[in-house]
Amino acid sequence: MKSKKPPKPPIGSYVVDTRSGKVGIVMGHEGPYVQLRAVGGGKEWDCDPEALRNATAAERLSAATAYANARSRGEVP
Repeated sequence: MKSKKPPKPPIGSYVVDTRSGKVGIVMGHEGPYVQLRAVGGGKEWDCDPEALRNATAAERLSAATAYANARSRGEVP
């Protein structure tokens, strides 16, 4: 019997890569992978859908706040 793969989250949704704990925004789907980008931008990374879960509201807010703080310190554009 074939194991059922979890559905890929929709583009634009916020998820957590459980391998790293990073919050990412779903940018696309390429082959068996989901392409993610950090809140605020940066380089995309691929993740297996099995290693993803939906981000909570608190995780989304924390990621956005961390980006805003880094930007105010001049660490990111």
